[in-house]
Amino acid sequence: MNVDALTDALTGLYPAERLLRQPGELAPYESDALTAFRVRPVAVVIPETQSEVIATVRLCHQHEVPFVARGSGTSLSGGSLPVKDGIVIALNRLNRIVKLDPRERIAVVEPGVINLDISKAAAPYDLHYAPDPSSQQICTIGGNVAFNSGGAHCLKYGMTSNHILGIKAVLPDGEVVQLGGESTEGVGPDLVGLFVGSEGLFGIALEVTVRLLPRPQQYHTLLAAYQTLEAAGEAVTHVVASGLLPGALEIMDRLAIQAAEAAVHPNYPNGAEAVLIVELEGEPEQVAEETKRLEQVIAASGAYDVRVAQDAADRQRIWKGRKSAFSAVGRLSPDYIVQDGVVPRSRLGEALAEIRRLGEHYGIRVANVFHAGDGNLHPLILYDGREAGALERAEKLAGEILQLCIRFGGSITGEHGVAMEKRDYLPHMYSQIDMDVMWQLRCSMDPGQIANRGKMFPSSMHSCGMPPALHFTGPHPLERAGVISRE
Repeated sequence: MNVDALTDALTGLYPAERLLRQPGELAPYESDALTAFRVRPVAVVIPETQSEVIATVRLCHQHEVPFVARGSGTSLSGGSLPVKDGIVIALNRLNRIVKLDPRERIAVVEPGVINLDISKAAAPYDLHYAPDPSSQQICTIGGNVAFNSGGAHCLKYGMTSNHILGIKAVLPDGEVVQLGGESTEGVGPDLVGLFVGSEGLFGIALEVTVRLLPRPQQYHTLLAAYQTLEAAGEAVTHVVASGLLPGALEIMDRLAIQAAEAAVHPNYPNGAEAVLIVELEGEPEQVAEETKRLEQVIAASGAYDVRVAQDAADRQRIWKGRKSAFSAVGRLSPDYIVQDGVVPRSRLGEALAEIRRLGEHYGIRVANVFHAGDGNLHPLILYDGREAGALERAEKLAGEILQLCIRFGGSITGEHGVAMEKRDYLPHMYSQIDMDVMWQLRCSMDPGQIANRGKMFPSSMHSCGMPPALHFTGPHPLERAGVISRE
């Protein structure tokens, strides 16, 4: 690894204002939204063209220096944390919508395009981009692809992977490839699906072809308040069991409600231990019929206050409270960890009761905000980092919640990724064979591990090579597809 030679080469590629090397310039890039981890990179480059990104990656490969691609830095798992003695490639200026075809219902965008800006550009054609993370006003499509982001409406529309048709990417060795295309009918192995959710380990997306959907003609947004969090969780089970498929099913508990009220004043019901937001959407006739069924389910669920948005402004007010919850919790505590795990929907109430018990055991307040429709929990673990041992206790509680998710038959992540925060929990969820196959795939794509080094896999897995646990009989499917090779 020759860092000095790389930085010398970068001075010939970037003007001084787009090659950051001074401590004050590097400080904003030391961490992403998971501020418990901090690393100062050697340099930050700010490319404005795809060719600059490609040239930078090729230089990193040539000099064996690791790089981390970064968008808006909203990752909550340390996904865009710099690598020691590495550089950061900041992609925010690659923010062009290259193509928007309303007839084919697709858009081709660069990785620095803001998630919500795609829907804004498609709105004149009555189209939108469905995945809507809470940070959609600032998060970029490149990061959404890296972590397979979801959002409030993922119950009905799925995750990012369900809306990506093609990716132009530069691999860690500098090769530029086109995965997929503009057709919804793929041929051969799903390499787009392989790239989406790979957390930056396979290179950098330069252009992303996304699927656009018609905007719903009508919304019916209902907010129900409950005396217990468990009752709200049970209500979700009943809504889904009724045969309804809402666009969104979201729950916030008392602490999250208090934070949202202080921050954006959504005027949620007083005294609620939990609120459930249910949104139906579609054609007017469909929404009208589903509304009747929803009202019956909610009436039987024990809600003590039920409100229905009367107009678009009322609907936006309800959603503003939910979307602001993560940042608003900062009003309740100087520090907090946003956890991300999944449990089977049928065990939501049980999981919430267990999280409450764990919080009491550790003496730590936990605010719960989550995508209830698919069991994606987002416990916000509140602590004061100025107190000795507070962070360690908060991290231990976060780990127990992940173990709970695994024990209940769920997952250690729904949409925030593994990255730094959860990498040592990956073997708790997967077998050794599973881990070895994933590791070999990572090494096949990037033998030098220069792309987002140290992320996702446990710290004990640090050198590439065929693990001894792998014993394929005949060509492995990934090998036949040309994705991995064995010598």
